Amino acid sequence: MSNEYDVSKRNRVRQLREKATYDKDTVHRVLDAGLVAHVAVVQDGEPVIVPMLYGRDGETLFLHGARKARIVRMLENSSKTCINVTLLDGLVFARSAFASSMNYRSVTVHGTAHLVEDLDEKKRALHIISEHAMPGRRAELRMSHENELKMTGVIAVAIESAAAKISDKMPEDEPGDVDAPVWGGILPLESRFTSLRADSLVKDGIEPSAALKALEGRKL
Repeated sequence: MSNEYDVSKRNRVRQLREKATYDKDTVHRVLDAGLVAHVAVVQDGEPVIVPMLYGRDGETLFLHGARKARIVRMLENSSKTCINVTLLDGLVFARSAFASSMNYRSVTVHGTAHLVEDLDEKKRALHIISEHAMPGRRAELRMSHENELKMTGVIAVAIESAAAKISDKMPEDEPGDVDAPVWGGILPLESRFTSLRADSLVKDGIEPSAALKALEGRKL
């Protein structure tokens, strides 16, 4: 089995092709680092895009939303979707506006979506989504009530094609701009969790679990 997604008209990166990769491991790493997926569909001939929580299981993305939410109903009735996850890693200051840019990790996925209706599969998918965003937390909480499961919609998207685009370079100035009296370089941006803060209802003697403490300072 190939470790790269087949390149087609649908997923081929056309601009800055040297930054593109179709390697599955790279695509998976970006998906696993992100927390929010922007999900696109077409409704009545008009484009719609919505941010959603997600989790990955192999070549399947599970999307989380309210069962009655428009995006869940649209995905239920329109199987094709396009999903993007992007993490911004810094600003690139070149010596011209044209060459200035950003450093980033981005993945675009194309796939077929379906509503997860089997209760056991739905519970499994919700566990995957929870572990993606809050690893270790689900085991500390009560079981979901039946009405909570009914109110929650889960969409499974089979990844049919994907491409990652990675930019992590210093500025690439035109030769004629290098001698300009202008500073060039990058300003890195780090997305990371900070410190846990308790709400006003935490009872005396209750401390965050090891799973929660492990998230403090984690870089995305």
